[in-house]
Amino acid sequence: MKTITIYPVTRLEGHAKITINLDDDGNVADTFVNVVELRGFEKFCIGRPVEELPRIVTSICGVCPWSHHLASAKANDAVFGVTPPPAGRKLRELCNAVAYTEEHILHFFFLAGPDYVMGPDSDYSVRNVIGIAQANPEIGRKVVRNRHLGAQMLNILSGKSIHPVTAVPGGFSKPLTEDERQRLKPMAKEVLEFAKFAMSFAKESIFPKYLDVVKTVGVINTGFLGTVTDDGTMDLYDGKARLMKPDGSYEEFAYEDYTDHIGEHVEPWSYMKFPYAKNWGKISMDLDNPSAIYRTNSLARMNVCDRISTPLAQAELEEFREKFGRPCQLTLLYNWARLIELLYNAEKANELLEDPEITSKETRVPVTPRAARGVGCVEAPRGTLIHDYETDENGLITDINLIVGTTHNNAPINMSVKQAAKTLIKDGKYDEGILNTVEMAIRAYDPCLSCATHKLDGTIAVKLEIRDARGKVIDTIANW
Repeated sequence: MKTITIYPVTRLEGHAKITINLDDDGNVADTFVNVVELRGFEKFCIGRPVEELPRIVTSICGVCPWSHHLASAKANDAVFGVTPPPAGRKLRELCNAVAYTEEHILHFFFLAGPDYVMGPDSDYSVRNVIGIAQANPEIGRKVVRNRHLGAQMLNILSGKSIHPVTAVPGGFSKPLTEDERQRLKPMAKEVLEFAKFAMSFAKESIFPKYLDVVKTVGVINTGFLGTVTDDGTMDLYDGKARLMKPDGSYEEFAYEDYTDHIGEHVEPWSYMKFPYAKNWGKISMDLDNPSAIYRTNSLARMNVCDRISTPLAQAELEEFREKFGRPCQLTLLYNWARLIELLYNAEKANELLEDPEITSKETRVPVTPRAARGVGCVEAPRGTLIHDYETDENGLITDINLIVGTTHNNAPINMSVKQAAKTLIKDGKYDEGILNTVEMAIRAYDPCLSCATHKLDGTIAVKLEIRDARGKVIDTIANW
């Protein structure tokens, strides 16, 4: 048996490697996505005052701090039993929308885009955002400019674009002034114009060239999870969870009831948990007969929602469904769905900035510590993000559970990588371009691995390889 190792997997947040085992004929026998970094937030948050968590959890990830910040603030609202005033909620939603635009621009143009703009077989030295900028300086300038605009907008709204502190239990700590709103409006309009450009550019110049790859690489058959309002409209900040089966049927539940619908499985070869749909049977990642597997993130949200509330994004959703159906199972189309969400959030930011209520000075309500449980959930760019807190009568954390968007996608990521490897590697023949195409199956999910890594039982799986002076493995010790 021969083993191919892709390490590190590039252009994603965090650290991972792909292990591909070939049989004696050179065909893929099995694959593993090994994620071996660890974040211990569920442990060291125990004993902290619950109101400190919206500030602490932003350090889980510097790429998506706003998602953790807002999910934590919502969990605090539930713990304290309060509802933020309308302006407080809308300011949170505005920050969420702006953070989404910054995130999706980052992923499409910096992380996933180089595979499509430069080509999956291009040399790795140019298969990156620098290569895109050199090949098309105008696009490069637009990308950098609009990411910078997102950061500027968040600075105006909250004082900090990274590791924010303004979403607090009961609302938002900083009212938006009229002067600040007028400064934000032209920035939001420019980001919307860029979102329109990105959508058109991708549909006209990128995706048509790779439809054969899209239809064959990383394709698996799963269910999907996302958040919708009572009438089925997509909502990235609040609503109810809709868990859709591969056939399009679905069940819905309130966030606080997630443990009745979602189980969490552990494998010894990864520090990431494997969530699964409890009511669909026992978890199985068998490509030919998967069971209880669902996906989150942009493609999932396009599948589970009935509609999108903003007109341009709704038109794109209708076109997407006309081309690819519902639910769409083509993994690489996460990137197309992500651009629809970029457009939606740019529209949403402009819509909120026109709302006269958003400049109200009533942005928060007082809170009082109590013993309670609170579940906060938002749709993070990488998927449904759940923060579950329990406190004692002094408001100190006694228990905490986090299920991050990427954690939901752990099993699907492993399945998509296996499908891609089996499709592309035959008779022991492979090259750098083929291995990079296997990586594309991971990058489509825009994983945030440092957010997602922790283990249920409190132990850390360790595998120790002992090598001689020539690097040959002479012994292996594992604690599983």
